Amino acid sequence: MISVPDNPSTNGKLYPSGKDALEGISIGDTVLVAGFARCGIPQKLLQALSEIEVSELTLICQGAWVQESTDFTIADLVATGKIKKIISPMPFHPVYGGLVKKAWESGNLELEIVPQGVLAERLRAGGAGIGGVFLPSGAGTRFAEDKEKRLYDGREHVLEFALKADYALLRAEVADTLGNMVYQATSRNWNPTMAMAAGVTVAEVDTVHEPGGIDPELVITQAIFIDRLVLSD
Repeated sequence: MISVPDNPSTNGKLYPSGKDALEGISIGDTVLVAGFARCGIPQKLLQALSEIEVSELTLICQGAWVQESTDFTIADLVATGKIKKIISPMPFHPVYGGLVKKAWESGNLELEIVPQGVLAERLRAGGAGIGGVFLPSGAGTRFAEDKEKRLYDGREHVLEFALKADYALLRAEVADTLGNMVYQATSRNWNPTMAMAAGVTVAEVDTVHEPGGIDPELVITQAIFIDRLVLSD
């Protein structure tokens, strides 16, 4: 069910369209995009981004996987030529590479591969205001090349710098006009971490309630981290 509050609160964060919710995004900005494989992707916000006069963007995401539907995806956004670089654990499916693989092979897209756990910790550090973290993941591999290393408890750790972005595009099932959010199933994976690691956090949601319309025990991301909301339809 999709609904809009009958009497939106004066301090509500609900915007009338995806384009309105993305106001201020600029050339060269870094954008976090939530979603895991085919789940929890902020399709309306991605499509709105494709219609804005902006370019040279860096996307940080799980990946741009091949879709079997008409949903607008990160791959479709890459096809517009607005994306300069993707930072991701697996930017395209290893078998069905699709548009992202073609853009990379043609030299039109830069890729930075970051192991999934490392990416999560770098974003968490960015959201917490920490400059970086020493992690055992990647030690002894190509991911540790040219990076500072230290021994902790006899095990080599690699310095990974924090990641922050200008904007974060999230996807949730339910929110209130203040920005308290509830996710469904695997949509919970990247959303809470990304919500904290951006200057402006925008969430696409199915249903918006007035304050008090959500059981506080179900709230996963608190309103303080959310700047703007837009309905999915």
